[in-house]
Amino acid sequence: MNVYDFDKTIYDGDSTADFYKFCLKRHKKIITLAPSLLGSAARFYVFKKGSKTEFKQVMYRFLRNCDIDRDIADFWEINNAKIKKYYLDQKKSDDVIISASPEFLLEPMIKKLEAGTLIASRVDKVTGEYSGINCHGEEKVRRFYEEFPNGRIDSFYSDSYSDTPLAAKAYKAYMVNKDKVSEWVFK
Repeated sequence: MNVYDFDKTIYDGDSTADFYKFCLKRHKKIITLAPSLLGSAARFYVFKKGSKTEFKQVMYRFLRNCDIDRDIADFWEINNAKIKKYYLDQKKSDDVIISASPEFLLEPMIKKLEAGTLIASRVDKVTGEYSGINCHGEEKVRRFYEEFPNGRIDSFYSDSYSDTPLAAKAYKAYMVNKDKVSEWVFK
């Protein structure tokens, strides 16, 4: 099976950041959460305290101000053109998409693409609370083998060396940089 990261790999951009900006334009009240978001970002990125999951959980508080199902549908209506051509040309029905972005956000697009299995961060779409941890780095490996205990990754695609743990499990691994796909160079 082929396994793909989502953001910047098959989607041209960061879907979570794009969705946040989309919702911010639509629901102005979200701006009132900026101080807590900035504080949480400084805590995690500057002072190296807490986890990425804790930071993102603070960020996802904006969901409480959304009409979530309508917002997701409208977001993908606008952003479905950001799926990269190389992926559309080679996708298969048994592909596995594994991402740190939330399941609730990616599910509609993965269904539309008929792309197979989605493994992503488990985030409540109303409260923004995680069940589990952010699906990133080593967690992607754990989640992959939880879903496919005897899974064999024929080809793995990602834009980031943070996915090296999963790339190392693949028969072949590829780095995606915009529209260019090249062999993974293990460092």
